[in-house]
Amino acid sequence: MNDAHIPVLVEEICFWLNPLPGGIYVDCTLGVGGTSLKILEKAGNDAHIIGLDRDHQAIVYAKKTLSKFGKSVKIFNGNFSHIKDFVLEAGYEKVDGIVFDLGVSSLQLDQPERGFSFSLSGPLDMRMDQTQGVTAADLVNYLPEKELADIIFSYGEERYSRRIARAIVQARQAGFIQTTQALVTVLQHALPLAYKKGRLHFATRTFQALRIRVNRELDLLEPALRDAVELLKEGGRVCVVAFHSLEDRIVKHAFRSMARGERPQISLLTKKPVIPSETEIRHNPRARSAKLRVAERIPEGENP
Repeated sequence: MNDAHIPVLVEEICFWLNPLPGGIYVDCTLGVGGTSLKILEKAGNDAHIIGLDRDHQAIVYAKKTLSKFGKSVKIFNGNFSHIKDFVLEAGYEKVDGIVFDLGVSSLQLDQPERGFSFSLSGPLDMRMDQTQGVTAADLVNYLPEKELADIIFSYGEERYSRRIARAIVQARQAGFIQTTQALVTVLQHALPLAYKKGRLHFATRTFQALRIRVNRELDLLEPALRDAVELLKEGGRVCVVAFHSLEDRIVKHAFRSMARGERPQISLLTKKPVIPSETEIRHNPRARSAKLRVAERIPEGENP
């Protein structure tokens, strides 16, 4: 298995998912296959994984990670907005469990040429699927100032969004902003000194906002969660790990909505999100902000 990415809250996911022999499980954010590997090992005999990922490179690693399980694993290149199509293509109508591990992986962050990291110099790309869509450089160099400010504020929760957008527009008049470090330099000159000395790196929120917008991460999440619940057998479970408040809020509200009303579809198993232990955070700092929420499919119309 590739050591570049350690799956977050994987023991907790397996506890709540409770994978069993013969079970069918969907890993909607396959990455290098770490979570799927654990699920298959916990399930024992004859369990099946349907793995989805929009990142071609991640799929190459995942195939190596899961190669010993042979035909028990079916991997598809695409995002989780098409989960129903992929499950059907794999030959199933219903599944026993579904996992979403949202956000960017360490594999992507650690490669400068992907453009996800503000600490590594590379092209300002940020696409999880590099075969399609606009890049972060496209947004930074061509969007009107107000639209840029709105993206940075809405998706990054950045209070200096207007100041940043103004600085970007001024900087691009002198030449194309094409690298991560060029953007970091613009932010460095635009932001107050006290802000730059804060606990969070001053570029974090802007980079997060651009990445979310490039990959349409929040737009696709709620519909995918609803599709996932429809695919679950009665008693099947969906586990979602979110890494920032915007994602977690969408998951929380979607789950609550599906658990209420005259015809509830799910029961909420985690009243509050599960968070990593101090030990896990020490071994894997990326886990620091992770929150896991879990829901179980109930017979239609049954009150949880």
